[in-house]
Amino acid sequence: MKKPPRAFEYRLEDGWTVLAGRTDADNERLTFEVARPADFWFHVRGMPGSHAILQGPEGEEPRRALLERAAAIAAYHSKARSAGVVPVSCTRARDVSKPRGAPAGTVAIRRERVFKVRPSRAEPPGESAGPKEPS
Repeated sequence: MKKPPRAFEYRLEDGWTVLAGRTDADNERLTFEVARPADFWFHVRGMPGSHAILQGPEGEEPRRALLERAAAIAAYHSKARSAGVVPVSCTRARDVSKPRGAPAGTVAIRRERVFKVRPSRAEPPGESAGPKEPS
């Protein structure tokens, strides 16, 4: 049996969750084994960082504010953590593929949407801040 990915887990409002991988191998398992095709996938552009997955209730579409929070979390779990505003790629998990022979964590994406966000893991007022370990 394959080892499950180690990931930071952020519980957002309305049943949405962001998972961010810790290592290249965790990123790979998160992207290709945990993510469902309709989930949203995020990664900071142009530098190393975690793959982040936004998962929510089946059939629901996230509001733009949720997409931006997920992008900010992805930026926080990257080498751009201390930068100002950074670009973060977003696409559906079904549009992420692994190039043949590429090392763990390396992907190719289609249908990219870019969010410009400040790296943050901060929760809105009233919610607990910081990642939770997955159960």
